[in-house]
Amino acid sequence: MPLETPTRVGLGLPEAERLGWNRERATKRTLRRDGRRWTAWTAWVVGLFSAPGLALLLIEPLTFPVALLCFGHAFAVPALQARRGARAVVAMGSAKSAASPAGEPTGPGRVALGLLADLVGHEGIDVVRGSGLAPYPGALGFWLVGEQGAYLVRRSVLGRRVFSWCVRVGDADGLPAPDRVAHLLLALREDEEGFATVANLNFSGAEWRLRRHLSAGERSALRVLRAR
Repeated sequence: MPLETPTRVGLGLPEAERLGWNRERATKRTLRRDGRRWTAWTAWVVGLFSAPGLALLLIEPLTFPVALLCFGHAFAVPALQARRGARAVVAMGSAKSAASPAGEPTGPGRVALGLLADLVGHEGIDVVRGSGLAPYPGALGFWLVGEQGAYLVRRSVLGRRVFSWCVRVGDADGLPAPDRVAHLLLALREDEEGFATVANLNFSGAEWRLRRHLSAGERSALRVLRAR
């Protein structure tokens, strides 16, 4: 969903207000609820495909090749959903980026990177350079913001859960990649709950499920969070 940079400091995102009538505002409670729903959906899919495979093996062990197909579907469907979540977030300099090629920005991109460094600080810009994602410690969890989309990492009793959000800057054609990230980061800092309300949730699950579909740089950003 396109997102504009907030123009009214302290009043939240106008896009979140326009969605107020048909989308519940994101909070810690709604994130916990959505996380449980994604876990229940994943368990249902695994059970749906695994049960026939187990039944076939109990009835006739020679049906093992067919049972493997069932088990393969039980693995593949959740994996495809995690892959979709990984592809929803576009890191700067990645193959998915349409704003700039990999490598150090030049010209306007270098200026934009300097402005982004002012937003994330010295440690944050090291994460940006290594992963193409801008870190932000919010009230809902720890964010990693790309030029399109963002990850939200939250701790739970079962470990770390990652939410993958699809969101982009409106009218961003021609903007350097750091500017796109800075626009989303400013919107996130202005209204974190509104940001999560406007963005479209593509995936929610254990970190290890998403990590295997990420680039080396994006995995390094997750390791930085784990060390904190």
